Amino acid sequence: MAIEPNRWGVVYNPKAGSWKTQKRWNEIRKYMEERGVLFDYLQSEGYGSVERLTRILANNGYRTIVVVGGDGAINDAVNGIMGSSAEQKEDIALGIIPNGIGNDFAKYWGMDEDDYKQAVDWIINRRLRKIDLGRCRFQQGEHCVERYFVNAMYIGLGARIVRITNGTRRFWGMRNLSFLASMFLLLFERKLHKVHLCVNGEHVRDNVMTVCIGSARGYGLTPSAVPYNGWLDVSVIYRPELLQMLSGLWMLLRGRLLNLKKVVKPYRTRKVQILKAQNAAISLDGRILEPSFPLKVKILPEALTLIIPR
Repeated sequence: MAIEPNRWGVVYNPKAGSWKTQKRWNEIRKYMEERGVLFDYLQSEGYGSVERLTRILANNGYRTIVVVGGDGAINDAVNGIMGSSAEQKEDIALGIIPNGIGNDFAKYWGMDEDDYKQAVDWIINRRLRKIDLGRCRFQQGEHCVERYFVNAMYIGLGARIVRITNGTRRFWGMRNLSFLASMFLLLFERKLHKVHLCVNGEHVRDNVMTVCIGSARGYGLTPSAVPYNGWLDVSVIYRPELLQMLSGLWMLLRGRLLNLKKVVKPYRTRKVQILKAQNAAISLDGRILEPSFPLKVKILPEALTLIIPR
């Protein structure tokens, strides 16, 4: 049976650690019904299910797919669309209703996680924009694995913060405590990772604290990146002294991290190779990745259609 062109496929990813999960969805569903939205609804059942459910929707002809969730759920949805058998993936419009602990990508577009009605209204309005995707490719045995991201890829401390934030939000279910735990790690963890990158023909072989490869702002680590200019921004962050760390945190919050010139080395490129990252955690948009090296990362211009605010 053909899917009506204006029918949404909605994937709801409950906020981790929250006891209000069903109440939140009931409110969103009620408002969509009040606005006369035609939709079919699937609820995530745990890690990996958002990607699987999104792929099912794309394979079954839905051309508006809405993810209710945070950065990790958006990443799963994007990988579900890109991994689907849909012939015209660029014709699938992705809508976002923020509902996670981390909503950095939604905030980039001016979306308020507490105002789901505004998000629904924007999706109804259906203002479309082609945006870039980052793609990370690596070999796993005889298979070539591809993973996509809309925000950023983190190597080292950035990925460790993702891991600890995921753990603390499941334990406490509270954003502020998760954030404080992450900041504690940022202040006192001094671990360096021996990395080997190739960026714009330059080989970077050094001990670094973290690397961020951003199509968007990457939680402030690539503050000049925008997801529609056909470029990746790369920030290589070396270990700062304690006073530099404190000033760096302030600059990070103010979107001025690149001003910390003695600690941060920025690049702008279309592709980057990670040849080595010794004992470093790696994540894409809040999802931990366990790849084999080398990793080939590149930008795919205008590869995804996003429904954006007015």
